Amino acid sequence: VFSKIFSHEALESYLPKIQLVIKDTLRAWSSEPEPINVYHEAQKLTFRMAIRVLLGFRIPDEELGCLFEVYQQFVENVFSLPVDLPFSGYRRGIRARETLQKGLEKAIQEKLQNTQGKDYADALDILIESGKEHGKELTMQELKDGTLELIFAAYATTASASTSLIMQLLKHPRVLEKLREELRSKGILHNGCICEGSLRLDNINSLQYLDCVIKEVLRLFTPISGGYRTVLQTFELDGFQIPKGWSVMYSIRDTHDTAPVFKDVDVFDPDRFGQGRSEDKEGRFHYLPFGGGVRTCLGKHLAKLFLKALAIELASTSRFELATRTFPKITLVPVVHPVDGLKVKFFGLDSNQNEILTGTDAMLGATV
Repeated sequence: VFSKIFSHEALESYLPKIQLVIKDTLRAWSSEPEPINVYHEAQKLTFRMAIRVLLGFRIPDEELGCLFEVYQQFVENVFSLPVDLPFSGYRRGIRARETLQKGLEKAIQEKLQNTQGKDYADALDILIESGKEHGKELTMQELKDGTLELIFAAYATTASASTSLIMQLLKHPRVLEKLREELRSKGILHNGCICEGSLRLDNINSLQYLDCVIKEVLRLFTPISGGYRTVLQTFELDGFQIPKGWSVMYSIRDTHDTAPVFKDVDVFDPDRFGQGRSEDKEGRFHYLPFGGGVRTCLGKHLAKLFLKALAIELASTSRFELATRTFPKITLVPVVHPVDGLKVKFFGLDSNQNEILTGTDAMLGATV
């Protein structure tokens, strides 16, 4: 099922909707008179992308905002100690999950009843159809569980990587300008505007420097530290025997920090992935932001596509400045993010890359 949800054809159909959500969000950020908290807003953005694009829910913006707040309460308390006391994080997490499930059930029911005006099959459509193909009508509980899993997969890690991307573009203006040059050379950016119809999946995948930038963000700021695996067959590692059935943890972050193939590991250098160097090609498991082997992250292509679409919009239609004197420190828990969320002031641009100031809400009304 998930191979269909994240197939080339599915990504192609999601792309215009992803662009619209990102474009709408950047307009909103640019209309804010005060600096925004990028990490918090990136969480809203990735949540909205999951709801609007992956699941195809037509939830009004006000309800969507409330659902986001409930979802945050759920995520914040999902790993709480299971102490079932009235004011415990565990109890708050349970209540948030119940409220969330009610909201999702309502959205699923409305979706099942209203199939008019759909121009693409979203992930939930594919999930439902896959059940029918195998002669099994999915229950409402199964649909809710699948929906929650898709939101969870698209949410925290992508918000973390989006924030890291924006911070690195702020720190390295030459990288941003090089991105713009590539977009111009490929006929995507002209006179400060994205050319209509130019952002197709194949076009985006042909942008080599953009791919290098996203790879370097994910190398240096991998959202999660590692993963767990169960040992299927006893093996030996550095003289130690690891028995079958044991649980082992591998560290993505430590691997990236110590892999001998990466030169100057602490330096943000997208060119390390360019054709002349291709540092990630020198070995199988030196670069693994999405894990490795048969259990590699199924949503990695969607995550990279989202980050690329965001980078293109940032390079094409936005001007943004750090709103604090220095860049914030980074914390690694629960995912990589700046301690202050990263305070940034966004400015809208017209087609000639000139700043435009908008005081109206008219630009914020676009929905998917």
